[in-house]
Amino acid sequence: MTTYALMLCLHLIAVVIWVGGMFVMHFAVRPACVGQLDPPHRLPLLTEILRRFFNWVAIAVIVVLLSGIVIIVVGGGFRVAHPSVHLMFGVGLVMIGIFAHIRLAPFNRLQVAVAARDWPAGAQSLDQIRKEVAFNLVLGFATIAIATLGRVAL
Repeated sequence: MTTYALMLCLHLIAVVIWVGGMFVMHFAVRPACVGQLDPPHRLPLLTEILRRFFNWVAIAVIVVLLSGIVIIVVGGGFRVAHPSVHLMFGVGLVMIGIFAHIRLAPFNRLQVAVAARDWPAGAQSLDQIRKEVAFNLVLGFATIAIATLGRVAL
């Protein structure tokens, strides 16, 4: 097995965890919770789900970043990389920044609000997370498109 193949496998697994997880949270878990639970039950549940998911995303982010860098280096470096690789790397860095912001700002506020049983503040933080995750999900889909179509489109 080559280094490239191993890194690509790890890269794709981490992307599936991150982008697929955002899709499930945004289009399945959150809407189901909103439809079934009132805020005093919904917000603590979603906070715990997000805590667990964000722990996995943090690992996935590290794996995506490191494996991507190794893939680029093994391929000869940024100097010879296709423009789609540069674009994918840039969008990925933006996604990492958005995740870091979500995790360090609105998610922390959500945890504080839930601990204080401040349901309106918790709902506001959760809504901000929802919007930022939706944007990151669009960027994730765009990155997948760049990765798969970029060599023929750019």
